[in-house]
Amino acid sequence: MLRFDTAIIGSGLAGLTLALHLADRRRVAVITKKALLDGASSWAQGGIAAVLSKDDSPEAHIRDTLVAGAGLCDEQVTRHVVENGRRAIEWLIAQGVPFTRDAGSDFGYHLTREGGHSVRRVIHAADATGHAVQTTLEAKVKAHPNITVLEHHIAVDLISGARIGLEPGRCYGVYVLDSVSGSVKTLGADSLVLATGGAGKVYLYTTNPDTATGDGIAMGWRAGCRVANMEFIQFHPTCLYHPHAKSFLISEAVRGEGGILKLPDGTRFMHWHDERAELAPRDVVARAIDFEMKKRGLDCVYLDISHKPAEFLQGHFPTIHARCLELGIDITRQPIPVVPAAHYTCGGIVTDTCGRTDMRNLYAVGETAHTGLHGANRLASNSLLECLVFGQAAAEDILRHSPGAAVPLPQWDESRVSDADEEIVISHNWDELRRFMWDYVGIVRTSKRLERASHRIRLLTEEIGEYYANFRVTNDLLELRNLVLTADLIVRSAMLRNESRGLHFSRDYPDTLAQGSNTVLMRDRKLAA
Repeated sequence: MLRFDTAIIGSGLAGLTLALHLADRRRVAVITKKALLDGASSWAQGGIAAVLSKDDSPEAHIRDTLVAGAGLCDEQVTRHVVENGRRAIEWLIAQGVPFTRDAGSDFGYHLTREGGHSVRRVIHAADATGHAVQTTLEAKVKAHPNITVLEHHIAVDLISGARIGLEPGRCYGVYVLDSVSGSVKTLGADSLVLATGGAGKVYLYTTNPDTATGDGIAMGWRAGCRVANMEFIQFHPTCLYHPHAKSFLISEAVRGEGGILKLPDGTRFMHWHDERAELAPRDVVARAIDFEMKKRGLDCVYLDISHKPAEFLQGHFPTIHARCLELGIDITRQPIPVVPAAHYTCGGIVTDTCGRTDMRNLYAVGETAHTGLHGANRLASNSLLECLVFGQAAAEDILRHSPGAAVPLPQWDESRVSDADEEIVISHNWDELRRFMWDYVGIVRTSKRLERASHRIRLLTEEIGEYYANFRVTNDLLELRNLVLTADLIVRSAMLRNESRGLHFSRDYPDTLAQGSNTVLMRDRKLAA
């Protein structure tokens, strides 16, 4: 059995932040199902929102977050995150992250403005902030003697007390599949952290990497944790529309710097939908684009920033400029074809301000968690900020407790399963799930569509459950199992919300209730394993 003081499942910004804050005093394992940089954090383009300028204030950032969250943000949590934002950014700068500098700024770094923000407060590293942050932290993680990185290892399930006949409501470790050898390892830890990101791959079109399969949310739910607000899936308004471009995001900052959304004939349309036009929050912009595409039978709309000087665009958006140019689109002279795509999971495992879940010794941080910060719609560039603040908070809470004695854990039992005779079942079910989720549980929903999706999910759950019980686990099977469960949580949550609020828009319930409340799902603890 492998044994560590703390095991972190996931290697995004939340996981690496946590690992580095723990490593000087704890033995830490970072478990990641591909390479260390293959998560969504590395894909983030825009930047990190924080109060850094004299023209800004915590009250303004809090207000913008609450407005975007449509009445469901936890004000105490929001204040906690905002007030710790500057400290988090200064920590990143101290680690060596090469943010874009600006001698004319009172903070010394260039700040941009994105949709929903009242001022410029987004610090960035050109248009590849996530990659700059992650590569900097990756080097430190790999160099630290107290951190063990287990790449190409995917978590199978948590080892809870209920599962092994020990203290109920406590997490003792996790089973992990070594994707290279095909063996399942038993890993014990005094504290275990879910930092696996979101579930964008439950949809056909997404800006997320292939790793975003809802693993942590599904594992936490199976172990007995509450899950909240899973109906609020953020669709990014501007994903590049091109047959050879997979999941390439056109940053919110393009609109923040003056990009204009247009119909194919060049007509602007955002002012028809919201007085904030292109700088409206993401849910408003995504629904507006969806409306115009469906109304006019369009494959896409266009984002035009060609009126800006070429030097400005090449300097501020080098990654976007280069990628588009590879596909024959010169953003300095022509508009960019864009469509909405699933981008961010606002709900997740319920945690407190220290990242603690309903299970003893189990934490959740980053997109996997529901902290109360995002409410019904995440404000642009608040996600990486949340990763930093809660990664540090969870580390501080873990360090307040001394590691306990090692507990012997049972090995993974493969005595009653065999190798699968064919894999077509998995690929077929994966494709079916993502297509009906896109069609029935997308930007605009109806009760009928949700019922259809629920019916399909029940059938897939039975089929996948039987497959899981009879065959050895594989990476694809584990991801599909988690995706189907996450899809079920999304649909169940959506069916419970009889209103339209934030990212959840229902044609059958178009009005917003005067008093908003969270959708909290709770599993019968007797069934939790």
